Amino acid sequence: MVGGRSLRERLPENWRRVFTTRATVILVLLVALLSVATAILNIWTPDPGPLHKHVPEAIQSAAAFTGALTGFAMVGSALALRRGLRAGWWATLLLLPVTAGQGLLQSSRYSLPLVVLSVVSIPALLLTRGRFDKALSLTTTQIAAGTSLIGVQLYGTIGGYALREHFDEIDTILDAFYFTLITSSTVGYGDVTPNSGSVQGMLFTMSVLVLGVASFGIAIGALVGPLIQDRISRTLGKMTESQLHLLDEHILVLGYGELTEPIVDELADSGRSFVVVTTDREAATALSDRDVQVITADPSDEEPLKRAKIDRAAAILVATNHDAEDALTVLTARELAPTTRIVAAATDRENSKKLERAGADSVISPAQLGGHLLVQSALGSDETALVDRILESE
Repeated sequence: MVGGRSLRERLPENWRRVFTTRATVILVLLVALLSVATAILNIWTPDPGPLHKHVPEAIQSAAAFTGALTGFAMVGSALALRRGLRAGWWATLLLLPVTAGQGLLQSSRYSLPLVVLSVVSIPALLLTRGRFDKALSLTTTQIAAGTSLIGVQLYGTIGGYALREHFDEIDTILDAFYFTLITSSTVGYGDVTPNSGSVQGMLFTMSVLVLGVASFGIAIGALVGPLIQDRISRTLGKMTESQLHLLDEHILVLGYGELTEPIVDELADSGRSFVVVTTDREAATALSDRDVQVITADPSDEEPLKRAKIDRAAAILVATNHDAEDALTVLTARELAPTTRIVAAATDRENSKKLERAGADSVISPAQLGGHLLVQSALGSDETALVDRILESE
């Protein structure tokens, strides 16, 4: 027993789902880190394994270098899994056999743990397939960035190979891709250049350079921009659009005050997903620092409630110290979510009927409830344990 409650009682109702999901994400992240570490070790200090004599050295070297790239790609898929994205699940399912194959082709003793962990992670990922069901939502900018980046690389690679007679050192499709990558990223080692006097090769190189710089700039902006936005949003106590998109079957807490604080604490301990909507910026910042999802807005306005996905909420709680404001909030919430259960708290018990008329399914008067519990506790009724628990939490 811990604080009057057993460990099982303190766990959230969906603890099995949470545990298996997190375990899968951790396994995938370990594979990613191990893939990068193994690649570095094999490049720095190779340690030949049992398959060393059977795999060409060129393939071993290529597997070592590409292992690092695959590891970084899997870090991205692990982050997608953490958000519950189905796209992350598919990406991971494709990458795990690749990391296992790279481990075998590296033909090193260092690679054995990578192969084993990759193989073990596959059934774990298959068993938790239903946990990752969120759709990937990309903005127009992100789609344009990815399309332009891939398009420019294809343009440069195919065009460079087709015009290989106009370039020094371009003999294969890999040479053409190498030329495109170092040109569009403005690295330009100078080992692959247009033939002297080739106007066609010079013009093509200029086009790859201009288009490549533009595509890389758009891609970096699309990737770094949301990260900066997320950091600013957390600092200001706001939720990002991606977080709002993932809301489903959550508890919506409208308003924040002294009555709301224990509600938030109880929801946080339960592990249930919930969102707080409040106009108090200081409270919003403090809640955000505790990893509580919060929207800084007036809970009686329709727009912030729509952003908080009120139509997907499992229940709505309204409990501040201002009954009049709560009544207006309940009225707005009931119009937007006609079938969702709304529970409100009345600071003045005489306002209970007004809150019910506004649309609350259930109205609780903390003062009346407290008086009832105190009397029952003094009389030694079965509700003593509940009172003890409330006092202990204080």
